[in-house]
Amino acid sequence: MRALTLIKCTVAVAALGSLVACGGNNSILRGKPATERPNQYTDPTNPNNLDTENTIWNAFNRKSTETNVLVNKYIWAATIEVLDFLPIQTIDPYTGVIVTGYGTPPNGGRSYRATVLIKDPALDARSLNVALQTRGGTAPAATTRAIEDAILSRARQLRIADNKL
Repeated sequence: MRALTLIKCTVAVAALGSLVACGGNNSILRGKPATERPNQYTDPTNPNNLDTENTIWNAFNRKSTETNVLVNKYIWAATIEVLDFLPIQTIDPYTGVIVTGYGTPPNGGRSYRATVLIKDPALDARSLNVALQTRGGTAPAATTRAIEDAILSRARQLRIADNKL
């Protein structure tokens, strides 16, 4: 059984290696040397010009003042607290998106997953969009509304508590 697994892995690696070897620069087929760059990269007036000075390291070296977070911090914190029974899959405070996996609420029988968009820095109901799903499809509108109300109520509580300090 172990030998069969080893053979399968070897065949998979060989197939992957042959696919990688088949890929490459198509400039050989057009008769251009691989070192020649297309004009769009070197012509600064070309609208398709790519910035060759940017590297992956620029993303890590940017200053914190360059990007403003445009979400309401109270709604953000309240969303995390209210939906704490759901495992977080993706979270991005710069775009205001929280995506969760499936989870069952306390004392509940149905599992849900949520996608939340906080699109405005104002503490307002229009700033919050919640999409709930069950394993069978879209969650009832009343359930989604109850989650939104719970998030907004908790956000108001957090703001009031913050002003007292």
